[in-house]
Amino acid sequence: MDRHETEGHEVIDGEATATDNGAHVFVPKDWRGANVKIVRTSNPDE
Repeated sequence: MDRHETEGHEVIDGEATATDNGAHVFVPKDWRGANVKIVRTSNPDE
């Protein structure tokens, strides 16, 4: 696993869920319009 460092305001621990031919992650409504980064921390088959 690679190690990455970034600065931010909040962290959410969640799971990507299936949608059509992709996946999405829900974040709080008050994050609308904010820049976010998504980091995969496990393999999908785990």
